[in-house]
Amino acid sequence: MKLILLALVVWALGWGINIWIARQKAGRWQSIVSAAVFGVTLVIMWELIVRGSGVSPVILPPPSMIYAAFIGSTDTLAADFFQTFVKGVLTGYAMGVGAAFLTALAIDRSDFLKRGLLPIGNFVAALPIIGMAPILVMWFGFDWQSKAAVVVVMIFFPMLVNTVQGLDAADKMQKDLMRTYAADYWQTLFKLRLPAAAPFIFNGLKIASTLALIGAIVAEFFGSPIVGMGFRISTGAGRLELDLVWAEIVVAAIAGSAFYGIVALVERKATFWHPSQRKGRGR
Repeated sequence: MKLILLALVVWALGWGINIWIARQKAGRWQSIVSAAVFGVTLVIMWELIVRGSGVSPVILPPPSMIYAAFIGSTDTLAADFFQTFVKGVLTGYAMGVGAAFLTALAIDRSDFLKRGLLPIGNFVAALPIIGMAPILVMWFGFDWQSKAAVVVVMIFFPMLVNTVQGLDAADKMQKDLMRTYAADYWQTLFKLRLPAAAPFIFNGLKIASTLALIGAIVAEFFGSPIVGMGFRISTGAGRLELDLVWAEIVVAAIAGSAFYGIVALVERKATFWHPSQRKGRGR
């Protein structure tokens, strides 16, 4: 009971610190520090409540136990990360977004493809990954190639739809101006339409960055070598090694957040001229 009361005190302290931060002069540091304080508060409360309530580690291990499993299994976690993220996610991501971008350019040149392929894309995007993953594992084998294939299927159509919409984002007046300058299709594409489509394209890239990791991990549930995040989560849960399972989840969360953050950072540098980016900088 004392630990639970202490957890409430920690929550009140974290709340008070965030209120104090919010009253300070506006700056970028506020959101970073507030998020850090909130995260640390939740972790401490998790530790205190689990230990104070006597919750079994089989149900929910405390953060200290997860940290111990993380430190004691770094070799295993590194091998799983390389198998799932480096081989499966990054390979599938590059193939998926590249194929989607080229297909979007083809659709832009063909009304037949635009009217025929996009409805099929919406249908395929609605298919549950838990149904597609076993089929792709059977087709491409149990190694990382099948996980990359699942990633391609998951991210292809979201990226395609965003790119196609972006290519139509340029104003009619701007297009007329390019025709006045006697610009051909490719000149208009590179000098007007692709810059106008950049926010849409990066939106698709950010969506794909989160879907890619989910797809690769889920695909490993249906067949994998004895390595990989999904494989470790599945087998660890079966063996009641919940501390190792949570350690894998932490690695996946860090990798996914970092991947998304890198794409967002590239977007900020590449589309600094866009109103949304200027607004984010307080201009």
